[in-house]
Amino acid sequence: MKILITGATGLIGTELVSLLLQNGITIHYLTTSKKEIKNEPNYQGFYWNPQQGVIDEKAIVGVNTIVHLAGASISMRWTSKNKQEIIESRTLTTNLLYRILKSHPHQVRHFVSASAIGIYPDSLTAFYTEDNKSVDNSFLGQVVVKWEEAVDNFKRLNIKVCKIRTGLVLSEKGGMLKELLKPIKVGMGSAYGSGKQWQSWIHIHDLVHLYHFAIQHEWEGVYNATAPNPVDNHELVKKTAAILEKPFFMPNVPEFLLKLLLGEMYILLVSSQNVSSQKAQDNGFVFKYRTLDKALENLLG
Repeated sequence: MKILITGATGLIGTELVSLLLQNGITIHYLTTSKKEIKNEPNYQGFYWNPQQGVIDEKAIVGVNTIVHLAGASISMRWTSKNKQEIIESRTLTTNLLYRILKSHPHQVRHFVSASAIGIYPDSLTAFYTEDNKSVDNSFLGQVVVKWEEAVDNFKRLNIKVCKIRTGLVLSEKGGMLKELLKPIKVGMGSAYGSGKQWQSWIHIHDLVHLYHFAIQHEWEGVYNATAPNPVDNHELVKKTAAILEKPFFMPNVPEFLLKLLLGEMYILLVSSQNVSSQKAQDNGFVFKYRTLDKALENLLG
């Protein structure tokens, strides 16, 4: 099997590439840096520039599946310029992949794309499955809608499409957990906003194995990538502090202060989505890290 990956050097991509290579899968990857192009037996890089609509057409030769992980980080201040980058890094890249497949002979039959649970409306009471059609009215909700609309175009090419709506990824190497640890490590850990907001998380190990499972079984449609036992923000911060043997403070960091410090992107810390991963489990995927305690012990213990 040969897989083309975008975002191969990111937090998720790095771990996924390692797992796929261990399983004997040949990797093609796209990079915007010509210096990052490697030409190894099972790991070969190809240049692309989505802003200019440039892509090395040899990247798709012999490829059966495309895994699309590329996208600018949402964890930067949401200025007008950054908002544009967040959207275009997802839509322009997706559209470029679509055009290359539409205009060139290929063997691609499966397109697996990252997505986000941020599409679901902020709610303390709702329980979201993949069948829910509601869309959050925030910027992040808009991003996911445009992203998934671009991904769905591949169906026109008779390619199976799978969208992995990912929760808060827990990894010791970066992402949300690394940011959460900063105040805790200096003894300033406390919950954000009300602290009651649901945090639907997933261990990086389970996430990349879920991608591998989706590839193996050619999943189609939307799948939520979140652990079976979400927690509220209060519990997340408190348990993380406990693992590190650091204090957990009350009161919480007030919402107005978060907004003052972070601008519009403060919503990432206070938004609440209680998300179900039952569909993935019903289709055969088994989570290794089902509880927050087990995940944090593995990552930080």
